Amino acid sequence: MTSFEDWARERRGHFEAAAERALPAGVFPELLQEAMRWSVLGGGKRVRPLLAYAAGELTQAPEPAVDAAALALEFIHSYSLVHDDLPCMDNDSLRHGRASTHAKYGFAEGVLAGDALQAEAFRVLASGAVPGARLQRLVRLLAEGAGVRGMCGGQWLDIKATGAGVSGPGLEDLKRLHAMKTGALIRAAVLMGAASGEERLAVPELFEALSRYGSAVGLAFQIVDDILDVTADTATLGKSAGKDREEGKATYVSLLGLDEARRLAAEAGREAAAALDGLERDPRYAGKTRRLGELARFVVSRGR
Repeated sequence: MTSFEDWARERRGHFEAAAERALPAGVFPELLQEAMRWSVLGGGKRVRPLLAYAAGELTQAPEPAVDAAALALEFIHSYSLVHDDLPCMDNDSLRHGRASTHAKYGFAEGVLAGDALQAEAFRVLASGAVPGARLQRLVRLLAEGAGVRGMCGGQWLDIKATGAGVSGPGLEDLKRLHAMKTGALIRAAVLMGAASGEERLAVPELFEALSRYGSAVGLAFQIVDDILDVTADTATLGKSAGKDREEGKATYVSLLGLDEARRLAAEAGREAAAALDGLERDPRYAGKTRRLGELARFVVSRGR
């Protein structure tokens, strides 16, 4: 079977080509669509699309349907990064090793590029690749993962907690914050990939297991991000290193220390694996969870 590295490389390449085709090009106003393309096509790990593609294997999802889900997820993620880099948020001029969108195009232009990408996410979902009943489910999952119950609500909590010092969030508060800010869209990626496939395979017990898996991977992803903020340099990260400490943000490292944060990330990885173990015992999904397992290990291994 194809190695994880080769599979991930092929899927990323496939996604990049799909994004190149799907993003507006040659439309008026040209500078806005240029800023949108800069935001999405400038690199990134593409973890959310990879999770969607891997989960789609469990339900025999047709490629055009998973492409639509993957594109919508990454457009939402990219818009969140554009806004996260703004002066009123994290105020970062670097993203993926080059100028962040507002640093290149301007503050107002960055706001509008993010706004347009959010709308574009739902346009691409409704482009015809996903049948009606499945489309309704995908729209709901994406909106819940991105809105007040998920990413935006978590970002609000993060802003309120920044600089709070000893009165800031404890461990359980931090887990809740990041389950919303980071984990909700990662969980949505897994569920949307599975929901893109055959209804006979997209059953409640599958979504229960994938929900546990997605939540565990989301936790591991954020812990590792916190670890890399203190252990990696700016060139490796592609964004400004040490920003969390400078801004007084509560992180898993600041609360627990580096070693304990790594232990917690590994524990989250084991929880993700346990959720997949149950699916492997089901003949409908046996042998189809490999890529999800590899992705969980990839997420955890980045922080070692």
